[in-house]
Amino acid sequence: MAETSPADVRFAFVIPVFDHPRSLAAVVAGARAHGAPVFVVDDGSGAETRAVLERLEGVSLLRHPRNQGKGAALQTGLAAAARVADYGVCLDADGQHDPADAARLMQAAREGPRRILVGRRRGMLGPHVPWTSRFGRKFSNFWVWASGGPPLGDTQSGYRVYPLPEVLALGSRARRFQWEVEIVVLAHWKGLPVEELEVGVVYAPPGGRVSHFRPWTDFWRNAGCFMRLILTRLFVPRARRARLQPPPPGAGAPGAG
Repeated sequence: MAETSPADVRFAFVIPVFDHPRSLAAVVAGARAHGAPVFVVDDGSGAETRAVLERLEGVSLLRHPRNQGKGAALQTGLAAAARVADYGVCLDADGQHDPADAARLMQAAREGPRRILVGRRRGMLGPHVPWTSRFGRKFSNFWVWASGGPPLGDTQSGYRVYPLPEVLALGSRARRFQWEVEIVVLAHWKGLPVEELEVGVVYAPPGGRVSHFRPWTDFWRNAGCFMRLILTRLFVPRARRARLQPPPPGAGAPGAG
């Protein structure tokens, strides 16, 4: 088989949605501007967001009848994207990410080895940034490192490019916000590189930003996820953790079909 050139690399956007009626249309329009397929995953949204979803054009709409969590929505979208793309470009529907930044992430994916690219958000220490985001980022960065993951500066960023089907083969157990931190730890364990690139962030988009992060509940969910990862690191030999290596590029995505 001939080697794939950078120009032939295929991308698809994956946007998980749970009750983001004000910002969703603009995020989708920005993603569509790149000319790649766009998969929107409705994770059990209410009537107002469903009405916006029905008006969207040029996207593939996937639905969860009930809210299952951001991680579950991402996995649904990435599995669908793997049928038509080599990489999944993920960004949040709440308006904090500028879809135009995806061009730099996609170009980096074309030029380097297959790896996870994480958009490290600029200006995350400013007074305009919610304290929950500032604290959560520091908390998560430390525990990802303690779990044997890569030393990253923004482990909670949802702006990412995932190589498919490698990421789908990592076997993440998390289904909510914890999926994004668990996946970089699993990738590091199994030899899939993780790299950061700087991106912008907006915490006050027109109409206001809607966040479903619940500090108390999600703090304990994060703590439980990290405890499981740390115990696995301590008691499962590295060779066994890395036994299921990512499949080579071009292999079919697990569960897709």
